[in-house]
Amino acid sequence: MQLYNKLSAKERAELIDEAGKSRLTLSFYQYAHIGNPQIFRDHLFLTWDALEVLGRIYVAHEGINGQLSLPADRFNEFKAHLDSIDFLKGIRLNIAVEQDNKSFLKLKVKVRNKIVADGLNDETFDVTNKGIHLAAEQFNSFIEDENTVLVDMRNHYESEIGHFKNAITPDVDTFRDSLDIIETDLKDHKEDKNLVMYCTGGIRCEKASAYFKHKGFKNVYQLEGGIIEYTRQVKEQNLDNKFLGQNFVFDDRRAERISEDIIANCHQCGAPFDVHTNCANEACHLLFIQCPKCQKEMENCCSTTCMEINRLPHEAQKELRKGQGNSNDIFKKGRANHLPYKKDLRNIFDHFQKKDA
Repeated sequence: MQLYNKLSAKERAELIDEAGKSRLTLSFYQYAHIGNPQIFRDHLFLTWDALEVLGRIYVAHEGINGQLSLPADRFNEFKAHLDSIDFLKGIRLNIAVEQDNKSFLKLKVKVRNKIVADGLNDETFDVTNKGIHLAAEQFNSFIEDENTVLVDMRNHYESEIGHFKNAITPDVDTFRDSLDIIETDLKDHKEDKNLVMYCTGGIRCEKASAYFKHKGFKNVYQLEGGIIEYTRQVKEQNLDNKFLGQNFVFDDRRAERISEDIIANCHQCGAPFDVHTNCANEACHLLFIQCPKCQKEMENCCSTTCMEINRLPHEAQKELRKGQGNSNDIFKKGRANHLPYKKDLRNIFDHFQKKDA
């Protein structure tokens, strides 16, 4: 019985090309009590592998979080399987704004302690006491209200290339980092302001809204379905789009274009640009923003040191990487000191004081 992926990304890409089928990229999440995550994980893998599903799915005692792609002509089979599971019946599926047949090239279903690494002790507060969900039209009205504080719950490299108009964008590496910063900087306004949050697909806000209500915030709201569902509703209902730039996504597409605004800059020369890439030096692999001009001059590398290493024969590069592990820069996306043009993200308190003045 095959319970894990056996094909390389290259082999899978070739099979996708040979099949010639259009694929759908989508995401979903659900908090629910799962008694035995391992058994549930194996069941999902066997079923979805047969449906040619590819993607990254996390299963935990607290629920499931999935980002995946599948052949468009097998969508109804996939949906029928979800509906056969009690806590997934009728679940909202966030269909990607921009489609790419190769958004995912492997099926990875993993058992984790949590479906989002939030660092919280869920036993200390009621995770079901969530904030009020706002549809796109309601959200647009709320964020124009002077009594609203709009907070981006994503990481710095996500909000750098795209965010909502007038949103506070905490300069953080992880979701957990933002929680204490927001709670501290807005502690004097727990009762007199609307705290409105958003993220990519809504999952981070589900936990954050309950956490902030536990911390004493009285008026807590979250964007229903995140940026992905907001974009769908804006198009479907012909609403005013308040999102600027691109929505960062965690697959091989890297981002979805929501508006034509370019709000970011090349990290090497400062030119307006908003497309992330990874340093070609496998020992670095830093995620950063690089314009076509710098890409050519730097040979897809983030520094001259990486460029020199990348010019070495493949075996020589492998030898240099032995025993080094992964560079910390891989996990400090866009923060390497040698990148001179990094977005100066706004401090929550300074931004709020300016808005309140």
